[in-house]
Amino acid sequence: MASDDWHPHRSEVRPWRQQGRGGTREDRMLSQVEVSLPPDIAAADVRVAPRLVAVMESALREVSELDSQYGADLDALGTLLLRTESVASSKIEQIEASIDDYARALHGVRANPSATSMAAATTALASMIGSVDGGGEIRLESLLAAHRALMTDDEFESAYAGRVRDRQNWIGGSDYSPRNAMYVPPPPETVDGYLADLLAFANRGDVPVLAQAAIAHAQFESIHPFTDGNGRIGRAIINTVLRRRKATTRVVVPLASALVAHRDRYFDLLGEYRDGNVAPIQASFAEATRISARESRQTALRLTQIPSEWRDLTGPVRRNSAAWKLIALLPRNPIITIDEAAAVLDSPQSSVYTAFERLNDAGVIRPLTARKRNQVWGASAILDELNDLGQRIASASR
Repeated sequence: MASDDWHPHRSEVRPWRQQGRGGTREDRMLSQVEVSLPPDIAAADVRVAPRLVAVMESALREVSELDSQYGADLDALGTLLLRTESVASSKIEQIEASIDDYARALHGVRANPSATSMAAATTALASMIGSVDGGGEIRLESLLAAHRALMTDDEFESAYAGRVRDRQNWIGGSDYSPRNAMYVPPPPETVDGYLADLLAFANRGDVPVLAQAAIAHAQFESIHPFTDGNGRIGRAIINTVLRRRKATTRVVVPLASALVAHRDRYFDLLGEYRDGNVAPIQASFAEATRISARESRQTALRLTQIPSEWRDLTGPVRRNSAAWKLIALLPRNPIITIDEAAAVLDSPQSSVYTAFERLNDAGVIRPLTARKRNQVWGASAILDELNDLGQRIASASR
């Protein structure tokens, strides 16, 4: 199966019976549904047009430069890029929260459900990518663990966290039945087989890496194996493929920031894939990767400059003082409490408290919670850069 001759999804009419109450009379009377049946892709012959191969190679060069120049030296960069990708992936699902709310949620403050969901997406993405560090295969257990991390605190979906669906789902249309749905994924009894086929494809080593990532993502979204969270887990697969194929070794490419800039187009690309036209989503992912890696290199440079800017803000700081150590710590730990800092810095708590006061007065850090005890602090410039990177990628993509 060549990528310019990809098999379109088949369709099949299946009996339907509404399982719950609610909806209109039409919902209750619906007796059959047309489901979509994706092609098997485990052994697909993926050929990419030479012109698109050149675009993909250019994108991978940008990724390689980002990963090799900065990945080994800056733990802060890897953390920030992971978080940027998680925030943007959540925004595609129209989950919105401020950066400060998100930072609070990362530290376990769960007042804002959207921010908590973003933090869960971060944990899920890290779990997926970590599962293939060292060249391991992408396994079903890793998908289920990531989904469990994503959905376990969701008040509506926690019962299905980490479980492949056992019921029919659909996208769009009525909330009570697949009536007028935009897309109806394959029946639940077929999902296990489809996932096995997908993972066999995703673990191949003979497919151009960006083509493989794009196809694996589109196929996962077409299978839609979970009751909820499919988009965020499906986008986590993209960077997991890149890591498994060693296109990255330390960093995450925040290409969801490019996709969210064209949200409707992104969903159209998934539709084209289902119609048998795979080249557009491959081309879109290649361009999103190139832009995201290029803008991320600017962020990497910015992160090297921030500590010296902080020292300018605070005025002369004695070397090896608590304030000096805290400035060195913040790029790797931009969301932190005084107790955590004291444990890491091996300094008296009174000295660390004074250092926090000084950095707060200088505008280096800002309080993220209103409480007086166990205050959570954020490194302002790094949190602002997290927000700015996503906006720059989106702007460049437009």
